[in-house]
Amino acid sequence: MKANIEEIQRRIQNAAESCDRRPETIRLVAVSKTIAADRVRAAVEAGVHILGENYIQEARDKIEALSDLDVEWHFIGHLQRNKAKYAVDLFDLIHSVDSIRLAREIDKQAAKRGKQQNILIQVNTGKEATKSGIDEEDALALVRDTARLEHVAVKGLMTLPPYFYAPEKVRPYFRALRQLRDRIHEAQIPGIAMEALSMGMTGDFETAIAEGATLVRIGTAIYGERA
Repeated sequence: MKANIEEIQRRIQNAAESCDRRPETIRLVAVSKTIAADRVRAAVEAGVHILGENYIQEARDKIEALSDLDVEWHFIGHLQRNKAKYAVDLFDLIHSVDSIRLAREIDKQAAKRGKQQNILIQVNTGKEATKSGIDEEDALALVRDTARLEHVAVKGLMTLPPYFYAPEKVRPYFRALRQLRDRIHEAQIPGIAMEALSMGMTGDFETAIAEGATLVRIGTAIYGERA
């Protein structure tokens, strides 16, 4: 596993340098869904600093088992409003906020805990009916509405583009997210930081980096194929 992580880090560095970006501006999120806690611990010992989980119950058990580790936990799956309280308890960053109703629930739960919850707005750049995420044309309004919430901080955007075997086919969806980020930044909404773009996975993260990704979500290339 250590060799896998070192290879990914090398590829991130090469991808960054090839487009005149600083490698340290791109962070690896090791997607640990369905991976046993002992293997996740091994990944952290091999150099991983951010862990991404998709399911609340699985994450809760794993975070408890690994509570001694100095890592960030990111929630990257679809979040139901009735699970928002658990997400606020467990995660440093929630990648998948796609409605004002969900943002308000996160705000309410964060207020109860005296916490400001960092979030990303999930955008459905491919307009796929099977995927979560707000439409591009509605994202700016959602960011404006969320900016009014006292206990939520929008840090950027996330997307899950259509799946292709060819990374170049995914490029337009990554580019669309970056361009949307730039438009939101130009709107100069008080309290909004557009510093993060969560996009790119094992098969296409180098293309995502070329289009501006700051968080790449890698699972298979670290742990191997999941059962």
